[in-house]
Amino acid sequence: MEEPKWLEGLLRTKFFNICSRHRETPRNECNMFCLSCQNAPFCIYCRSSLHIDHPILQIRRSSYHDVVRVSEIEKVMDIGGVQTYVINSARVLFINERPQPYKNSSHGAASSTTKTISYFCETCCRTLLDPFRFCSLGCKVEGMRKNKEEEEERLRKERQQETHKGTHPPTHTTSNSRRRKGIPHRAPFAS
Repeated sequence: MEEPKWLEGLLRTKFFNICSRHRETPRNECNMFCLSCQNAPFCIYCRSSLHIDHPILQIRRSSYHDVVRVSEIEKVMDIGGVQTYVINSARVLFINERPQPYKNSSHGAASSTTKTISYFCETCCRTLLDPFRFCSLGCKVEGMRKNKEEEEERLRKERQQETHKGTHPPTHTTSNSRRRKGIPHRAPFAS
């Protein structure tokens, strides 16, 4: 996956603060992110004046966590492998990793009697509902970076081995596993 330039900014941005330009107006929370400008979040009033022709993502909240509609983000990047949820009849995905729920020992005993297949996020090991690889967009980015680094390391080692193959003298192998040591010496003839 090729990372869009604006993605790192989206993942680091804190949304839902009050807009400093429109403090006195209703619906003044900063829940928009401009993919062209890639800077601070802004409110709906700033959009109509400063970002009118720019591609925008509207960020929403679900259980105090930032989400984005799948229909908006899939137009601008590949979201394959990320767990999606239906919230208020809209399919969404979480932007960043969420804290893990507390594991209570009584729940563990109850769940061990029920036979279920569990799926886990490859980055943070959060339990997933369906066979996806990641729980959020942030986890996907981190996982893809890690995979890319591992692949680059593997290729570097392969190139290094290829380079060293030509510098070592060839070793002779024989089919006889019990090679003789040195030149055989015969016993002297007795007269």
